[in-house]
Amino acid sequence: MPRIIFRDADGGIREVNVDAGRSVMLGATMNGVPGIDADCGGTLSCATCHVYVDEAWADRIPPVDEVENDLLENVACERAANSRLSCQILVTEDLDGITVDIPERQY
Repeated sequence: MPRIIFRDADGGIREVNVDAGRSVMLGATMNGVPGIDADCGGTLSCATCHVYVDEAWADRIPPVDEVENDLLENVACERAANSRLSCQILVTEDLDGITVDIPERQY
C-alpha cells in the first residue's frame, strides 16, 4: 500500500497509507489529515484540496489539465508551479513516498 507524506504549513508531518487507485485527496480525508477540506468530494469543482507537490515527484504525475488549471487560478494561497489539486493525483505503487505540502489555508 503506497505511503503519502503530508507536510503542513507549520512543518508537521503526517504519513498515511492509501490504496492504489484512490486519490491523494481521499487519502487525506479518509485519514483525518487536517488542511485538505475537499468540499466538493473530489468532483473537480472546487479548489479546497490544493497541495504543493514536492519537486522530486512532479514528473511522476500526469500534467495539469484545462479544468484543473482553471480551478488552480482560484486557490486561497499562492499558486506555484508545483500546485495541484490532490483529487486529481491518483495513487499508484510508483508514488509510494510522495510528499505534498498543504497550504496554510484553503479559503
